[in-house]
Amino acid sequence: MKVSTKGRYALRMLVDLCEHECEGYIPLKEVADRQDISKKYLEQIIPLFNNTDILISARGNQGGYRLGRLPKDVSVGEVLTIAEGSISPVSCVDEEMDCERLKNCPTRKVWQNLDTVIKDYLYHVSLQDILNDKTK
Repeated sequence: MKVSTKGRYALRMLVDLCEHECEGYIPLKEVADRQDISKKYLEQIIPLFNNTDILISARGNQGGYRLGRLPKDVSVGEVLTIAEGSISPVSCVDEEMDCERLKNCPTRKVWQNLDTVIKDYLYHVSLQDILNDKTK
């Protein structure tokens, strides 16, 4: 599995918001400047989180973004799934995959097991875990 720039930047953006949560709503420009990410790129990532409770936005003078849940309640797996669409190592382990070789594929179990290991890890690491590791 290779995480795209979009996935990596989404995670960095959310960690940045966690680090600055005491400041209230954070303008995207500040996140972009601190993370050395183009504001335009972050503007393309924000809509991915519109129908989730992970990000809350506010308009106006004091507007910006903040985390909608506690950092301990947001997993890296959830963030990457939202940003990437799928975090499976190969498409045949996704439920929507329709492959004629599915029932007789000798390697499918390898990919299923790898998928399980990846998801078990990523869904058990939270934004809070990242923050805790950074402070050590």
